[in-house]
Amino acid sequence: MVGGGNFWRGNQHGKHMDPATADYVGMLGTVMNAIALQDALERKDVDTRVQTAITMQEVAEPYIRRRALRHLEKGRVVIFGGGIGNPFFTTDTTAALRALEIDADMVAMAKNKVDGVYDDDPNRNAEARRFRTLSYLDVLNKGLAVMDATAVSLCMQRDLPVTVFDMFAEGNLERLFAGEQVGTLIGPGLETTYAD
Repeated sequence: MVGGGNFWRGNQHGKHMDPATADYVGMLGTVMNAIALQDALERKDVDTRVQTAITMQEVAEPYIRRRALRHLEKGRVVIFGGGIGNPFFTTDTTAALRALEIDADMVAMAKNKVDGVYDDDPNRNAEARRFRTLSYLDVLNKGLAVMDATAVSLCMQRDLPVTVFDMFAEGNLERLFAGEQVGTLIGPGLETTYAD
């Protein structure tokens, strides 16, 4: 599931719009990012499919769970865009929902220049500390802005772990896919610990 914040910031550009309309514009931004990501991956010879919750048959397939599973069985990368197709739901929630629908092992929240979850904003507080592990309840109770509460609750209900990591730090994806911990791991039965 890709976001669309680089195209659309509802808090800034959409603040004078109807909130539902602003959310739909944001969904279109996620589709643009999905198509751009597809192009980048296919230039690296990675077979991909884009599925969207909003029908756009000229540029993407509609989201159909069984079709997504079939693509995954064939070794294709499936990129989800358009959120869930309804306003008032974030791409965080959609990522958790799609991960559960396709029986994913984890939600990997790849961020740009964010290497995990902190106890305060590290850009404003030099003393902010990064968590190594977190429980779902600590994310909710501490009000940590890693993902919205609906997404955290969905993951908690099904014991689906979440890893928050910097997608551009060299070697992070490879390490994650090799089973190493990168960034911050949020999951069932975890105590809250800080990174060294």
